[in-house]
Amino acid sequence: MRPLISILIPCYNAERWIAQAIESALTQTWQEKEVIVVDDGSTDRSLDVIRQFDGRIRWETGPNRGGGAARNRLLDMARGEWLQYLDADDYLRPQKLQVQIASALAHPDCSVIYSPTAWEHIERGRLICTDEMIPEPCDPWLLLARWRLPQTGGTLWRKDALQRVGGWRIGQPCCQEHELYFRLLEAGIRFEHCPGCLAVYRDWDHGVRVTRKSPAEVDRQRLIIMDRIEYHLRERHELTAPRHQAINDMRHMIARAVWGSDRQWAQDIEHRIRESDPNFCPGRELPSARLYSIAYRILGFRGAQEIASWKHALVSLHSRN
Repeated sequence: MRPLISILIPCYNAERWIAQAIESALTQTWQEKEVIVVDDGSTDRSLDVIRQFDGRIRWETGPNRGGGAARNRLLDMARGEWLQYLDADDYLRPQKLQVQIASALAHPDCSVIYSPTAWEHIERGRLICTDEMIPEPCDPWLLLARWRLPQTGGTLWRKDALQRVGGWRIGQPCCQEHELYFRLLEAGIRFEHCPGCLAVYRDWDHGVRVTRKSPAEVDRQRLIIMDRIEYHLRERHELTAPRHQAINDMRHMIARAVWGSDRQWAQDIEHRIRESDPNFCPGRELPSARLYSIAYRILGFRGAQEIASWKHALVSLHSRN
């Protein structure tokens, strides 16, 4: 018997995009599907657009409670064995469900089927859609530490797996899918990689998404997840050298990113890296110039950052002249 897939769309103030999201769900080549939309207290015309699909979808509206609550309500409403979450300002390519459910049926012990997402954005006034890739090896712990597991729409989720871990975390301010990925892996849920870009993540300057986030909050939440990954893997004696390196590479990238705005926080992050691995040096996954790597080995993080800051200032001065 062919499994039913529930396509679940949380919506908050997405009147410009929600029709395309729903249409991309309805036109999936996999026929055994249902489409459910929860309007999370939109104040624009989103609900008027959603109502235009009466008879083709199920929907409900209520007060604004946040992305986690909206996705959990969708989880409760879903009748399918498998779930496809889709943010209201993103969309699916037509064969998304068909390709991923074939992978799911071929791997019956797996409950999370993940594929890369395409990135649609505006660059110098031009619309660009770039198919991204998930790098080898496809070790989900390693990919999570590198932040390379896909955005929400790229994954097909077995409903009972999400129920087993309690669904989406209410109050999680950002990084919601990554926090959920962690709890699924922590619970021993099996993941399977399915090649091909099958969903499109739209990254335009288009206002508020279901999940509100700021760069500093994203960095804080990433660091929390890195700590949880390291603790769990160390306790289970599964903290391999590549996983350990990836965790500290991510911490180091964040430290570098916040150096210009909060040097104390950057040095605190670096101190955490040294506690984790006294012999740490930035790995090959980082976009570190060779000069920076040499400076890091000789002068440490602070010295390398000072040199990088001087270099950046000289480049800026030269470009102005």
